[in-house]
Amino acid sequence: MKLRLRRKAEQGPAKEKGPSFLERQRAARPWLDHLVRTGVRYQGQRGDFYAAGITYFTVLAIFPLLMVAFSVAGFVLVRDPQLLDRIRDEITGSLPDSMASTVKDLIDTAINSRATVGVIGLLGAAYSGLGWMANLRAALTEQWEQKSSKSNFLLTKVHDLGALLGLTLAMMVSLGISVLGSGSLGQRVIGWLGLSDLPGIGAALTAITVLAGIGASWAVFVWVIARLPRESVGLRSAMRGALIAAVAFEIFKRVAVLYLEKVMSGPAGVAFGPIIGLMVFANITARIVLLATAFAATSKESLALATVPAPDPVIIEQRVQVREGSGPAGVAFGLLLGALAVLGLGRLAERLRRS
Repeated sequence: MKLRLRRKAEQGPAKEKGPSFLERQRAARPWLDHLVRTGVRYQGQRGDFYAAGITYFTVLAIFPLLMVAFSVAGFVLVRDPQLLDRIRDEITGSLPDSMASTVKDLIDTAINSRATVGVIGLLGAAYSGLGWMANLRAALTEQWEQKSSKSNFLLTKVHDLGALLGLTLAMMVSLGISVLGSGSLGQRVIGWLGLSDLPGIGAALTAITVLAGIGASWAVFVWVIARLPRESVGLRSAMRGALIAAVAFEIFKRVAVLYLEKVMSGPAGVAFGPIIGLMVFANITARIVLLATAFAATSKESLALATVPAPDPVIIEQRVQVREGSGPAGVAFGLLLGALAVLGLGRLAERLRRS
């Protein structure tokens, strides 16, 4: 044991552990440090939880929108029975025989009750749309770590309705840009200009289509990341995060097209593929938006502008400790000490007399 202690003393004090491998890499590479901060912010602010909520309200909003579409189609198609029969045959022809008759009856009922279906669809679309917007704004606010004060319920819904209309306008602009840069329109323009036989025109058209799609998505994501949180945020960081989201979204769209082609090839895919594809598409899109928001919120500019919460107030309390009296055991011990003291003094006095 002594030999072991002597060896430890000769070795000196224990060396402190240095930074880990990840900490050293983060210190040497700022981009890696930013990505780690993004992941920590996304998980810490419940990104997956809010993405699931956005997915739920997205799927919920589809049905009232379809009701409105059926109502509008009913008012348009009721004056053209031949076109109505052709659309009905196209829809039911792609479904299994067990579902074709049911869907045909639903289409006929929706067209015959087009006014009622339209009103109910508008009310349902308003409810689900406001719920979708409220959940999206809450998710973005969490990623920015904003603590907005509670406001009036009606005023909040009015703001959400304005944000929903603004996002709809931004999506319409984005859709217009996508249509202008689409491959079909590009092919027509090339045909009109007589450039179809030009070498490399196909690759150039594909590049233009991709860039147009990224630009359209970027415009929408800038609006979402910078303007939909409850409080104002820095536009510069939001623009960088939106660019990353636009590129990721464009890649995801092309992968989703291949996925839907595989899923829709069988009878089960025809029946359940669209709703499953919609859920996957909405969930991954929500995660892309929230990750891009976390990326923008954890940039150096955003962290420098972030509000540091004030420390909790210090409370000084005076502590008074009251000791209770001795119990029975203490009294008995005191009596014993007193008896021993008296006995000792008696013996000492007797020795003094004898001496």
